[in-house]
Amino acid sequence: MLEIIKTRRSIRSYETKIISKSDLKDLLEAGMYAPSAGNEQAWQFIILEGDVLKEYLQLNKNVPQSAPFGILVCIDKNREKYKGMNTSKIDCSAATENILLLAHQKGLGTIWTAIFDNAMPDVKKLLNLPEQVEPFSFIVVGYSKENNKEIPERFDESKIHYNKW
Repeated sequence: MLEIIKTRRSIRSYETKIISKSDLKDLLEAGMYAPSAGNEQAWQFIILEGDVLKEYLQLNKNVPQSAPFGILVCIDKNREKYKGMNTSKIDCSAATENILLLAHQKGLGTIWTAIFDNAMPDVKKLLNLPEQVEPFSFIVVGYSKENNKEIPERFDESKIHYNKW
């Protein structure tokens, strides 16, 4: 598992090959098995492909424009038990990370992208999102055109503190 964590990289260039329905189901299942505060599971997932994906890419320029497919992770505010504590954002982060790690283990490339506040109303309109659903992260998923990305050393003992600073 540590090797998967250490070797996962953000991919910005993709082949046009589509992932299998089985792999998609596995990725969504991994997201749904993420830790969740109070088991609130305040997430919803929207699969973007084809013309809708192309329209989304026009609204969200920080996403690689070669994206063949993507998963939009959304917060479902009706499921939030701990109002005002941002636990749903933490939960959706965990779901996003689970998807990224499983995709890497399956040989797929991914990148975690944000939905900028200025694009939020247009994204909600494009995808016909209900009032209580808010886009949180967009995960591009596909087969990478990039090879052998370097693994930087990130372990830094100076960032570890015991009991007190």
